[in-house]
Amino acid sequence: MGAIELLHRLAAKSASGTANPYADFTITSCVIEHPVFVNATRQIALLHLRKKQAGVHGGLLITGQSGSGKSTLARCYQDYFPRDDSGDRTIIPVLIVSVPESPTVKSLAEAVLIALGDPNAAKGTKEEKTHRVKHYLKECKVELILFDEFHHFLDGGRLSQALNVTDWLKLLMDDAAIPIVLLGLPRSVQVLRLNPQLRRRFSSPFYLRPFSFGSRLRQLEFRGFLKKVHNGLPLACPPLHEANLAKKFYFASHGLVDYIARIVDRAVWIAGDTGASSLSEELLAESFRETVWRDAPDGLNPFEPKASLRYLDKPGEPFQAWEDAPREFTGKRGRRK
Repeated sequence: MGAIELLHRLAAKSASGTANPYADFTITSCVIEHPVFVNATRQIALLHLRKKQAGVHGGLLITGQSGSGKSTLARCYQDYFPRDDSGDRTIIPVLIVSVPESPTVKSLAEAVLIALGDPNAAKGTKEEKTHRVKHYLKECKVELILFDEFHHFLDGGRLSQALNVTDWLKLLMDDAAIPIVLLGLPRSVQVLRLNPQLRRRFSSPFYLRPFSFGSRLRQLEFRGFLKKVHNGLPLACPPLHEANLAKKFYFASHGLVDYIARIVDRAVWIAGDTGASSLSEELLAESFRETVWRDAPDGLNPFEPKASLRYLDKPGEPFQAWEDAPREFTGKRGRRK
């Protein structure tokens, strides 16, 4: 179906009152908590509380694979401490800063100013921007900063640039006396290795590990999460947490929450669009192709009846770019199973 035809079809459905009844559904609209997510939230809260009670501005590095929920974790924590615009200034208890690609001191300072709402964020030298950053952090009463996409510090490939930016971050942490949480891919640990002083401030990293299927306990943990997803569905569906279906979900998502959400959300949308009364494995197989691996052969689509269930991490497969957790988390190298 071409794009124009699809638009006409959607318009016709809307005009006739037969628009997709599940068009607004998404499981990401409500965070489904699980033990690792809760523990990560607790680590941030302890860092935050330590500052408020004892004045200690510590640091925390949280790493995880792409799709493991790092950005969701940051947003959810920020939601507990909303901005307040009711007075003569905006109060921002928890600030999230998205680290730009290949950051320089100037671009990172600008990213902080943008997050703070400075309309002149792009103006000024790096020294002027740094001065404004410190000023606004104090004026807005910022209690905690979360830097998302911290692994971008490595993107430029220039050691001197990375060292300059890590030095700036260390000085900001000391001068502003604000606890800082860094969130990024597992290779973020390499950034800390570049700067021993910064590493000392983030000496106990937390790994937001994906779900695993390697033991009965881990399987039950994963199935418990899927049961919560199942309970939130707006239409009939085989139990997602049933052992065999759970195993298919595990290999379809590599244990990553974001991919589970993509598969389920799209399958529900397809069901609404086609008028299906329930969510079937056939729809899940179609959703897997549309959201995870468009060219998946039937034999490697976990939801196909005769599929071979294995990790989809070979060249050309969706989880090829997996980053092994460093020794700081596992005590050894190697992909977790």
